[in-house]
Amino acid sequence: MSAQYRPRGSRFSADDAADAFRDAVNQIKSEFDRKVAPRMGRGDVRSAVLALLAEQPMHGYQIIREIESRTDGAWKPSPGSVYPTLQMLADEGLVTVETKEDRKIYSLTDEGAEAAADSSGTVPWESDGATSWTESLHMGPVPKAGAELAQAATQAARVGTPEQQQEVADVLNEARRKIYSILAKD
Repeated sequence: MSAQYRPRGSRFSADDAADAFRDAVNQIKSEFDRKVAPRMGRGDVRSAVLALLAEQPMHGYQIIREIESRTDGAWKPSPGSVYPTLQMLADEGLVTVETKEDRKIYSLTDEGAEAAADSSGTVPWESDGATSWTESLHMGPVPKAGAELAQAATQAARVGTPEQQQEVADVLNEARRKIYSILAKD
């Protein structure tokens, strides 16, 4: 949370409270993302790119979006990892680049298709079917539900009437009690 200087005797307004709450939620979210978000190695990016290009030619942003989609949003590689990988694959002769409508479209060469076939089964979004990709990273339903709850609470703090905000606070307090009750069971 950002600390601001408040002159002595000034009041803490509802807007200040909403801003403080929003800052707290954002801080929690960033801590969660930093501690839980998966870190993928270069080989993972490479195998993911090869697997996607084996399906069809794509531009870099399509690759990023497709990986994010196939991992249920749990992994969104940065452009700083995808584009250098694409360049490396081009340097190795595994992909070709064609510019269409101001976009670089990447396609596999014959050697690239062989490399994609060799690395098939090692793409991050393929699982044994028993668990989703996010669950395999120990990111079960609780973190996602918590983040969505925090977003709803932030919205209530931002635009809710005082009566609505009190009702939301009551629901949140009851949810907290129920969670601890669940954890207290043997």
